[in-house]
Amino acid sequence: MSRLSDRTARRTTAVRRKIRLTSGGRTRLSVFRSSKHIHAQLIDDEKGVTLAAASSLEKKLREGAKTGANIEAAKAVGKLIAERAKEKGIKDVVFDRGGYIFHGRIKALADAAREGGLNF
Repeated sequence: MSRLSDRTARRTTAVRRKIRLTSGGRTRLSVFRSSKHIHAQLIDDEKGVTLAAASSLEKKLREGAKTGANIEAAKAVGKLIAERAKEKGIKDVVFDRGGYIFHGRIKALADAAREGGLNF
């Protein structure tokens, strides 16, 4: 394993430990990004099920965006996941950045989800 992946694994473990200790039964908003796309899921950890998901791969978002790997795409995914959370009656979530540093696309997605009505 390289040093970079070791650091990422440690960061991910630390984030998940903190979430587990402070979640209080709230739904987890998990974020995954790749070099080409960004994904978000609402997960109920007690039942082990995904309640809603949004991605820059969805046809609705691909049509309007030049690429799925920029801040505009992340904002669109954040708004979409907030809309789907509202439909499910979810307001309070715990944000799981998944070991990624909170800036750029991750921050844009989080800010858009907050503007859409999610509290975290």
